[in-house]
Amino acid sequence: MRHTRPLAFLALGLAAVSQHTTAPHAAALRQTEQSYTKRDVQIPMRDGTKLYTVIYAPKDETKKHPILMVRTPYSVPYGAESFGALGGNRKPYTDEGYIQVFQDVRGKYLSEGNYENVRPLSRDGKTVDESTDTYDTIAWLLKNIPSNNGKVGLTGISYPGFYAAVGAVRAHPALKAVSPQAPVTDWFLGDDVHHNGAFMLMDNFSWCFGGFDWPRQGPSQQEYQPNLKYDSDNAHAFYLKLGALKNANERFFKGKIPFWNDLLAHDTYDAFWQARTPLPHFKNLTPAFLVVGGFFDAEDLWGPQHMIRVLEKQSPKTPAYVVLGPWSHGGWGGNGSRFHDLALGEDTAAKFRTEMELPFFNYYLNDNGAPPAPAQKARVFATGSNQWLAFASWPPKGLPIRTFYFQPEHGLDESPVHSESEPADSYVSDPASPVPYANFPGIRRDSRYMAADQRFASARPDVLSYTSAPLAQDMTAVGAIQVELTVATTGTDADWVVKVVDVSPDSGTNANYQQLVRGDVFRGKFRKSFSKPEAFVPGKPTPVHFALGDICHTFKAGHRLQIQVQSSWFPLVDRNPQKFMDIGKANDSDFQKATQTIFHSQKLPSRIRFTVKP
Repeated sequence: MRHTRPLAFLALGLAAVSQHTTAPHAAALRQTEQSYTKRDVQIPMRDGTKLYTVIYAPKDETKKHPILMVRTPYSVPYGAESFGALGGNRKPYTDEGYIQVFQDVRGKYLSEGNYENVRPLSRDGKTVDESTDTYDTIAWLLKNIPSNNGKVGLTGISYPGFYAAVGAVRAHPALKAVSPQAPVTDWFLGDDVHHNGAFMLMDNFSWCFGGFDWPRQGPSQQEYQPNLKYDSDNAHAFYLKLGALKNANERFFKGKIPFWNDLLAHDTYDAFWQARTPLPHFKNLTPAFLVVGGFFDAEDLWGPQHMIRVLEKQSPKTPAYVVLGPWSHGGWGGNGSRFHDLALGEDTAAKFRTEMELPFFNYYLNDNGAPPAPAQKARVFATGSNQWLAFASWPPKGLPIRTFYFQPEHGLDESPVHSESEPADSYVSDPASPVPYANFPGIRRDSRYMAADQRFASARPDVLSYTSAPLAQDMTAVGAIQVELTVATTGTDADWVVKVVDVSPDSGTNANYQQLVRGDVFRGKFRKSFSKPEAFVPGKPTPVHFALGDICHTFKAGHRLQIQVQSSWFPLVDRNPQKFMDIGKANDSDFQKATQTIFHSQKLPSRIRFTVKP
């Protein structure tokens, strides 16, 4: 979700085409200008608020055209000459003659009204929200765009993915197809702001630092820029110097950012956060869905994976499909042949756009083609083996489970520990020296960490590693990973970061490379409830169970499976004072060392469960 204005077109799923790049691009742009007209309009909503909307319509009015719309908080393509918005990844829809619409959401850029982050949906549809704004916009478009065919689609990546999804609630009858891509879905449980209650520090600080949430003075093409400057290019050093979260207001924000203040004020899954997830409203939805996500998405990995689960459970008659690929946030909009150092064997993004996304919209909006077969409702890319797999649902049902138990001497095996004693491993977690999330420089969060070599972490004394023997056969794990730890802490709260790692063989080009496959954090005080946190009893063995994000990964024969456990992941995640308290109110003096213990005995096991493809 964390896009600033220069990346606005990426957030929209657009690729602007410069008139000064290559001759083929310039020729394509001229062709687009010759075949399309552009209108900038203000569309009135039911409460009188006007939303700034850009409409590109084919000049050919001898046939009917479908409408494809993006609603965004990141600005639309302004100006009479901005036909580049129909190039790049939008060109297939331009070639097909789609009417293409882009709208500034309420309270952003040139739209009127007041902006609210992930504006809660009305329970009865009687007050204005993003659903009613979508409905009113569609009604206006149908009446005021000649030669439309009466069918509308919504799409968008990240925050625009959220607006696409909520537009399907109490949808206008003409809305036939929706594709939420990397959609913001729940900001406390797993997207952007928190993971399992732990605050994602780098993303949220940099988002506010860049100006997104600073109050505006009224509609404008350029929103407020605070012009704040980092005083370091080293994130680890910068955030350690920042100290407690409350210091950000004193040193940088001066209390002027309402949403930052809300982040610190709402430390639990209270009514504020619960109102902002659209998932409870996903019942009996009428448009078809194509949900899209990336396995290397550092921002909104949780959203698409849980949106498809909720659709299948709460709205079973809704045609709902999902594509999960080897991409970072919105990476399916570019070249998908690699994820940094990982070669993927083909341009996975191009395959998605031409063989999955375009056919979806063409079928539901343009009466062209056929829907995916029932056995292919989920199209998922298996990293490690670089192949596309198809399933009838996501996560797939009826597959076997393999359980790996933490062992003495840092082993990992499918045989339970039979010792009657209570073997355990311990480490000291020191908030003054937290475990780095990555070993490369930079002040902003870098998505490379999602598949980076973890040897820099496993060498630390405050990281425990449990490693299996080389696998005798390939193992393809699909879906969520269930973590079941038995832990103790000398503090009254603790974070538990669990990482699943694919270790390469001892010889070869990448000998002993420890590739991160999936990792996540769980704030321990929420182990029983995200709404009602509970302190740890110091020294008492305590179960902490949670799910890591979905994967589809083949651990090749000869590779070893490794699980790493630590209590900080800095500055990706804010530091836990290791004291039961509201962390947004913590002082620098509240942060304390704690000894963390992982048990692995017959009575107090720690284990991890994978669903595997036979």
